[in-house]
Amino acid sequence: MKQPLQKLELTWIGKGTEPKLEPRILISDPERSFGSNRNENLLIHGDNLLALKALEQEYTGKVKCIYIDPPYNTGNAFEHYDDGLEHSIWLNLMYDRILYLRKLLHYDGSIWITLDENEVHYCKLICDELFGRNSFISTVVWKTTDNSNNNVTQFSLDHNHILVYSKNPNWKPKFLQDLSKRSHFKNPDNDPRGPWFDGNPVNNPGLRPNLQFDLVTPLGKIIKHPPNGWRWSKETIQEKLESGELRYSENETRLIRRTYLNELSGLPPTTLWTDLEETGHNRQAKYELKNLFPDTPVTSLLRTPKPEKLIKKILELSTNPGDLVLDSFLGSGTTAAVAHKMGRRWIGIELGEHAITHCVPRLKKVIDGEDSGGITKAVDWSGGGGYSFYRLAPSLLNLDGHGNYIISKEYNPDMLAAAMAKHEGFRYNPDPAIYWKQGSTTGLDFIFTTTQLVTVQMIESIQEEMKLGESLLICCKTFQKECKGKFSNITIKKIPQVLIGKCEFGKEDYSLNIIESPRLESDQDDQDITELSVQEIPKKTKKAKEQRSLFDL
Repeated sequence: MKQPLQKLELTWIGKGTEPKLEPRILISDPERSFGSNRNENLLIHGDNLLALKALEQEYTGKVKCIYIDPPYNTGNAFEHYDDGLEHSIWLNLMYDRILYLRKLLHYDGSIWITLDENEVHYCKLICDELFGRNSFISTVVWKTTDNSNNNVTQFSLDHNHILVYSKNPNWKPKFLQDLSKRSHFKNPDNDPRGPWFDGNPVNNPGLRPNLQFDLVTPLGKIIKHPPNGWRWSKETIQEKLESGELRYSENETRLIRRTYLNELSGLPPTTLWTDLEETGHNRQAKYELKNLFPDTPVTSLLRTPKPEKLIKKILELSTNPGDLVLDSFLGSGTTAAVAHKMGRRWIGIELGEHAITHCVPRLKKVIDGEDSGGITKAVDWSGGGGYSFYRLAPSLLNLDGHGNYIISKEYNPDMLAAAMAKHEGFRYNPDPAIYWKQGSTTGLDFIFTTTQLVTVQMIESIQEEMKLGESLLICCKTFQKECKGKFSNITIKKIPQVLIGKCEFGKEDYSLNIIESPRLESDQDDQDITELSVQEIPKKTKKAKEQRSLFDL
């Protein structure tokens, strides 16, 4: 009997009970959207797991770089749980989110996950399972502080880990152009082509003897030399020796090809990021926010912010201008701000109120050119662009007083039509001329959602307009029984019955009550930061439903 396939995997309490997420629509909030070309960039306020599900239909396989800085599970990240259960909850939180992040990632994209030593190794096992172990690219060690902490009894923790994965096992980062650190490139003979370095031997002794030929060195030594991959002839080799591109090794036992500094495309990235001038550090990140929000304490953030320089380097290694960047733990908005300044498109997701109190005003300053800190000068940013602010729509179905599911009263007909299209796998795109063509899949299959009674006369009228090969799904609250099966190319489903059991309705928060407090350094500068006065940014309470436009993904 054939044995079942076994695999190495990490198990924990609750694994395998992934939630059945409701595919929510997103509602535009024009009052908090800002700038021009808004649809290029999205700022989403809401639970990040539900938001990732909402993005699935439109953005699967389109995100070039994902950067996340999730809760580190330092021991106080969750309320009312002991340590063992807390660990399992954290693993479930990460597993579910990485599962959806992988779906959104482009085949040639990459995901970067910043963690400390508490959970990074467990997270790697999760990523090995979801991406495949051969899709692990590297672990970057990033130095996070510019001073030592003397108030510890064991090790002074001064770094974070950044896990890098891709769907494509052959993914490669970009080579950065700063070649000034190549100090081993010299130009002792003043070659006009600039500094050069020896290091590429030109020989292939495995080639058949009848294809080899003799090279006589200046000292009279003989080198058996093949044409190599360049298929150089003896005459060509002699020309390259005369030009200096090739030379004999010091003991004249082989040929060496010069590599010129100006031939290199850039420096390959290292996995040890200790240059604080290049990648910044945590205290610098706090001062960046202090300058942006002088009247708001940095400690009001849920997590320690990251410096703009760190995100800049990650995006330089993984993206080009115009590529799409996603951060589903947006925090204070650093990833979105950096991506915007670097000419990348971006999607930011944040559940907390600082999506409004910090991300919105920060990004407005970036767009208005009023943010002079961070990487602004390095990338010559002066303002421009815009973003659209979205909220997750409420759950489509609610329980009434008798325990029966009913359609939420907050859904108007357009919202209901968009939601049903997403639930049934259609792309919501109403035809301006034909009312019953609210969404489609292949271009021949359509969906129509209505709150009116569907009558035989109605579907007969629709049938007359339908073209050969077209099919239609009608979703409605009620219909005449004679409509059922009247036409083979028209299917009728009743709501809410058609939705019950498909997913979890009525759940607004999958964040697992994360209450992680900021991890402050112990130096006086951070003490100064914690003593900033508190001044809450006013919140807008007006819903302005009449001004909101529907945006379905």
